Amino acid sequence: MPKPLLALASLALAMPAAAFAQDADEAADDSYNMVIVYGDDECPQSTTDQIVVCARKAENERFRIPENLRFSESPENQSWAERVERFEMVGAFGTMSCSPTGAGGFTGCTQQMINDAYADKANDAGVRFGEIIAAERAKRLATIDEDAAAEQERVEMIEREYMERLERERAAETPDEQSLPQPADPE
Repeated sequence: MPKPLLALASLALAMPAAAFAQDADEAADDSYNMVIVYGDDECPQSTTDQIVVCARKAENERFRIPENLRFSESPENQSWAERVERFEMVGAFGTMSCSPTGAGGFTGCTQQMINDAYADKANDAGVRFGEIIAAERAKRLATIDEDAAAEQERVEMIEREYMERLERERAAETPDEQSLPQPADPE
C-alpha cells in the first residue's frame, strides 16, 4: 500500500477514536454546569471551579414535557387510547359498518349518525346549562317548604290582627243620636 493511502487510512481510523476521546473528556468535564431556570427563579452563581450557564424559560413550561419529547412518532409514546382505537377499526367493514367496502356496508350508516348525534348532544354546551339550571332549581326547591311555612305564618298573623281589630270595633260603644252633631236649621 502506498504511503499516502496508508496515512489517509490511519487518519480515517484515528478520527473516530479522537472524537470519542473528546466526547469522553467533555462528559467528565465538571468545569461548567448547564442549568434551565423557569420564570423569575435565580440562576446559581458560578464558582471558581465551575462556570454556570443558565437557560431561562417561561414559568408555564416548568412542569411540561420537554419540547423534543412532546411530539414523537415513536410507538412507545403512543397513548393506549390510540392503540385501542386502532384495534376497533380492524375489521370494520361489512354489514352494520357504514363503509363502502363489503356487502351491506351501508347498513350501519344510520346507526353511526345516531351515535354521533348522541355524542354531540352529550358534549353540547346547552346540556351543561341544563345541568346548571337543574342544580339551581333543586337548591331553590330545597328551601321552598321553609319559605312557604314562613309566608303562611306571616299571612295568618295579619289575618288575626285584622280580625281582632274588627272585633274591637264591633264591641265598641256606638254614639247616641243625641250626642251626634245636628245639622243646622235652614231658616
